[in-house]
Amino acid sequence: MGPVNFAFRGGSWKSHRNSSNFPAMFTLHCTQKLRDRIKADLALPSPCDTMLGNWYATALFWKPQVALLVSERTLLPVLMPLAPANTLARRFPTQLALVLKAHGIGADAIAQEIWRMGEVAYAKTVNRSVVGMLNEFSFLAECWRPRFGEDLVALSQRLAETPCGPLRKGPMSPDRALRDVMNAEG
Repeated sequence: MGPVNFAFRGGSWKSHRNSSNFPAMFTLHCTQKLRDRIKADLALPSPCDTMLGNWYATALFWKPQVALLVSERTLLPVLMPLAPANTLARRFPTQLALVLKAHGIGADAIAQEIWRMGEVAYAKTVNRSVVGMLNEFSFLAECWRPRFGEDLVALSQRLAETPCGPLRKGPMSPDRALRDVMNAEG
């Protein structure tokens, strides 16, 4: 049997096991301003079944509003429309697939990653380094937004080329970290 995960649903903590009978899972760690929009039940952070790890997310109050999601493992940024906020987690794998394709990741690797994202648990942010990168990417996205217009995939790609302090002893930027992870797993 797989690891036990707990989620707060219906006023109490419920457990379930990840196994071949249950969808794979990841945790979406949301900032307070995004949690206020999503209004989802919170869960305890749990081990992740995906190659890119758990994800961190925040809201950017542009017009139209945008969500910024960052992979905890690679710091890969993904921008996507926020509305409707309550379906963000359901829509995220599709946007991630577009960003991965734009980075030249193969269709089989993309399909495997999306399959592993079958179930999501929402949690508070816990990794201050990733929250710092959310803030940095938010600032840079605002700066580069006039150049890329409404093309969130291209803007996500540009953000992924940014050297990141937490990656300084390895790949340096999320796009390189992504290639390293996908090559190691593939």
